[in-house]
Amino acid sequence: MPVSELSHHAEESITILIVEDEPRQRMSLADAVEGIGYAIIEATDADQAIAILEAQPEIHIVIADIHMPGSMDGLQLAATIRERWPPVGVIVISGSEPPEPDALPARTVFLRKPVRQRQVRMAVERLAT
Repeated sequence: MPVSELSHHAEESITILIVEDEPRQRMSLADAVEGIGYAIIEATDADQAIAILEAQPEIHIVIADIHMPGSMDGLQLAATIRERWPPVGVIVISGSEPPEPDALPARTVFLRKPVRQRQVRMAVERLAT
Protein backbone atom coordinates (compact mmCIF):
# COMPACT_ATOMS: atom_id res chain seq x y z
CA MET A 1 0.00 0.00 0.00
CA PRO A 2 1.54 3.35 -1.00
CA VAL A 3 2.69 5.59 1.79
CA SER A 4 2.40 9.10 0.43
CA GLU A 5 1.41 12.29 2.09
CA LEU A 6 0.96 15.76 0.74
CA SER A 7 1.59 18.72 2.97
CA HIS A 8 0.84 22.16 1.53
CA HIS A 9 2.44 25.40 2.61
CA ALA A 10 0.70 28.29 0.90
CA GLU A 11 3.74 30.54 1.17
CA GLU A 12 5.96 28.21 -0.83
CA SER A 13 5.66 27.23 -4.47
CA ILE A 14 8.27 24.45 -4.51
CA THR A 15 7.05 20.88 -4.08
CA ILE A 16 9.58 18.21 -3.14
CA LEU A 17 9.14 14.46 -3.49
CA ILE A 18 11.06 12.54 -0.81
CA VAL A 19 11.92 8.93 -1.74
CA GLU A 20 13.24 6.97 1.25
CA ASP A 21 12.45 3.37 2.22
CA GLU A 22 13.46 3.69 5.89
CA PRO A 23 10.50 5.22 7.83
CA ARG A 24 12.61 7.05 10.43
CA GLN A 25 14.93 8.50 7.82
CA ARG A 26 11.95 9.54 5.67
CA MET A 27 10.24 11.20 8.64
CA SER A 28 13.42 13.02 9.66
CA LEU A 29 14.02 14.26 6.12
CA ALA A 30 10.37 15.29 5.76
CA ASP A 31 10.61 17.26 9.01
CA ALA A 32 13.75 19.04 7.77
CA VAL A 33 12.16 19.90 4.41
CA GLU A 34 8.86 21.03 5.95
CA GLY A 35 10.81 23.11 8.46
CA ILE A 36 12.14 25.13 5.55
CA GLY A 37 8.60 25.63 4.29
CA TYR A 38 8.48 23.45 1.18
CA ALA A 39 5.48 21.30 0.30
CA ILE A 40 6.32 17.61 0.41
CA ILE A 41 5.14 14.32 -0.96
CA GLU A 42 6.58 11.07 0.34
CA ALA A 43 7.33 7.79 -1.45
CA THR A 44 8.87 4.58 -0.16
CA ASP A 45 10.60 3.44 -3.36
CA ALA A 46 11.44 4.41 -6.94
CA ASP A 47 8.39 2.72 -8.45
CA GLN A 48 6.06 4.71 -6.21
CA ALA A 49 8.06 7.87 -6.98
CA ILE A 50 7.62 7.38 -10.73
CA ALA A 51 3.87 6.84 -10.30
CA ILE A 52 3.67 10.07 -8.28
CA LEU A 53 5.73 12.00 -10.86
CA GLU A 54 3.41 10.75 -13.62
CA ALA A 55 0.32 11.85 -11.70
CA GLN A 56 1.54 15.11 -10.17
CA PRO A 57 3.36 17.47 -12.54
CA GLU A 58 3.81 20.14 -9.83
CA ILE A 59 6.86 18.35 -8.37
CA HIS A 60 9.98 20.50 -8.74
CA ILE A 61 12.63 18.48 -6.92
CA VAL A 62 13.10 14.85 -5.89
CA ILE A 63 15.22 13.87 -2.89
CA ALA A 64 16.06 10.16 -3.11
CA ASP A 65 18.13 7.79 -1.05
CA ILE A 66 20.72 6.06 -3.22
CA HIS A 67 20.35 2.67 -1.50
CA MET A 68 16.79 1.39 -1.53
CA PRO A 69 15.04 -1.83 -2.46
CA GLY A 70 12.87 -2.24 -5.51
CA SER A 71 13.33 -2.14 -9.24
CA MET A 72 15.92 0.67 -9.14
CA ASP A 73 18.16 2.51 -6.75
CA GLY A 74 18.36 6.28 -6.28
CA LEU A 75 20.95 6.81 -9.03
CA GLN A 76 18.85 4.87 -11.52
CA LEU A 77 15.82 6.88 -10.42
CA ALA A 78 17.80 10.10 -10.96
CA ALA A 79 18.70 8.98 -14.50
CA THR A 80 15.05 8.11 -15.22
CA ILE A 81 13.90 11.49 -13.93
CA ARG A 82 16.48 13.25 -16.10
CA GLU A 83 15.19 11.38 -19.19
CA ARG A 84 11.44 11.70 -18.52
CA TRP A 85 11.17 14.94 -16.51
CA PRO A 86 14.17 17.10 -17.50
CA PRO A 87 13.12 20.21 -15.50
CA VAL A 88 12.91 18.28 -12.21
CA GLY A 89 15.98 18.70 -10.00
CA VAL A 90 17.31 15.70 -8.10
CA ILE A 91 19.11 15.44 -4.77
CA VAL A 92 20.50 11.98 -4.01
CA ILE A 93 21.45 11.16 -0.44
CA SER A 94 23.45 8.44 1.23
CA GLY A 95 25.35 7.71 4.41
CA SER A 96 27.97 5.95 2.27
CA GLU A 97 30.70 7.37 0.11
CA PRO A 98 29.54 9.78 -2.59
CA PRO A 99 29.08 8.36 -6.07
CA GLU A 100 31.62 9.14 -8.77
CA PRO A 101 30.83 12.54 -10.33
CA ASP A 102 30.15 10.95 -13.73
CA ALA A 103 27.53 8.68 -12.09
CA LEU A 104 25.35 11.71 -11.30
CA PRO A 105 23.04 12.88 -14.08
CA ALA A 106 22.87 16.59 -14.92
CA ARG A 107 21.02 18.76 -12.36
CA THR A 108 21.69 16.20 -9.61
CA VAL A 109 23.25 17.08 -6.26
CA PHE A 110 24.67 14.62 -3.71
CA LEU A 111 24.20 15.13 0.04
CA ARG A 112 25.60 12.90 2.78
CA LYS A 113 23.33 11.66 5.57
CA PRO A 114 22.40 12.89 8.05
CA VAL A 115 20.98 15.70 5.93
CA ARG A 116 20.52 19.09 7.57
CA GLN A 117 17.99 21.81 6.72
CA ARG A 118 20.73 24.21 5.64
CA GLN A 119 22.13 21.64 3.17
CA VAL A 120 18.68 20.98 1.73
CA ARG A 121 17.94 24.71 1.39
CA MET A 122 21.24 25.33 -0.42
CA ALA A 123 20.75 22.35 -2.77
CA VAL A 124 17.15 23.38 -3.55
CA GLU A 125 18.22 26.95 -4.25
CA ARG A 126 20.96 25.68 -6.54
CA LEU A 127 18.56 23.42 -8.46
CA ALA A 128 15.70 25.94 -8.57
CA THR A 129 17.77 28.53 -10.46
